[in-house]
Amino acid sequence: MTKIDEKEISRDDFSKMLDDYKFKAPQVGELVTGEVISASKAEVKLDINGIMTGVVRGPELYEEDEEYAGLKPGETVEATVLEMENENGEIELSFKYAGQEKAWEGLREAEKSRSVIKVKVIDANKGGLLVKYRQISGFLPVSQLAPENYPRINGGDKSKILDKLRSFAGQEFEVKVMTLNEKEDKIIFSEKDAWSERQKDTISKYQVGAIVEGAITAITDFGVFISFGENLEGLIHISELAWQRIDDPAELYKVGDKIQAEVISLSDSKIFLSAKKLIKDPWVEVSQKYKIGQIVNGTIIKVNPFGLFIKLDEDIHGLAHISQIDLAPKEKINDKFKSADKLNFEIVSIEAKEHRLGLAYSEEIAKMKEGEVRVKKGAAVKEEVKTEVEDEAKEAKSEKKSKKKKEEAVD
Repeated sequence: MTKIDEKEISRDDFSKMLDDYKFKAPQVGELVTGEVISASKAEVKLDINGIMTGVVRGPELYEEDEEYAGLKPGETVEATVLEMENENGEIELSFKYAGQEKAWEGLREAEKSRSVIKVKVIDANKGGLLVKYRQISGFLPVSQLAPENYPRINGGDKSKILDKLRSFAGQEFEVKVMTLNEKEDKIIFSEKDAWSERQKDTISKYQVGAIVEGAITAITDFGVFISFGENLEGLIHISELAWQRIDDPAELYKVGDKIQAEVISLSDSKIFLSAKKLIKDPWVEVSQKYKIGQIVNGTIIKVNPFGLFIKLDEDIHGLAHISQIDLAPKEKINDKFKSADKLNFEIVSIEAKEHRLGLAYSEEIAKMKEGEVRVKKGAAVKEEVKTEVEDEAKEAKSEKKSKKKKEEAVD
């Protein structure tokens, strides 16, 4: 073999060797994979394909993602290129940007698959919780909290609600992604959706009409929440607590009280209950206690611009509308009437099915005796006489028919 041939072979081998070990240098901003050479609190050094050495240090190190804490030699990890060469001739790398991209990928996947992820509560404001998914910040609105974490503060005291929300700082919540807008860096999470997913099978065991028993977990101005079954919670709205009007549920119940209720609605994992459905409806027999025109003594339980709410007894409450109350010119209803006042009223309407009873007040009515029936005048009297005549005629006809049947039976 000639020297020329040997040179040609050497060139071919060298070219092949270059092809075998071909390495494309990374660019700034690219994600690279490296093997940990050494790791300390100050820096992490990575071997990039056995050709280059990269270093991660300072704020780019651990503070952005817990995944990069506790790395050991030999482990493989991803990092983002910041500079191609630092003062030591090494590639300057960052875990920060690599971690952010991984976090965004996780959020995209969670939104697409509607899967449950964990977020950490950082702080709170009056609207909800400021949270982080890895190093990406997001928001968890109060309305999207699970029932057990919803701040039910009687009276809606905003400062107490905020204190309750801030007490969650440092805790991890399981959530689903509701809104994901990368351009605006806007992420909204829902703990309620994740809770609903977990409770779906349990809630399916209940149907409308089912009777449940549980303990009151919270009392608000709009009703009470009770816990029952397998970690389920339902709301008894103030209008479903009793047949009579209730202004403040806290006057009747306290947290921990046992109560029975009927399921009246199941909607999107929300359970609505009724306690009054398990109590006999007093309005069924209201006509046996009260009559139109009757003078009754009642206690004012609330004064409103449109009228007075009156308590006739423990079960039956009525309304004296402003149009049925005699007021002097320019006289205001709040000036003349006060809560707890006991006065005479006239019953002007009874609608048992709608649970409504209308009352009227005047100085004349106030002076009448309780139980007395007010004498009607004019057309009202004629109508009453006409009704009585018709009733008598019907009764006479019925008696005549009955007598005839008896005679026929004797024959």
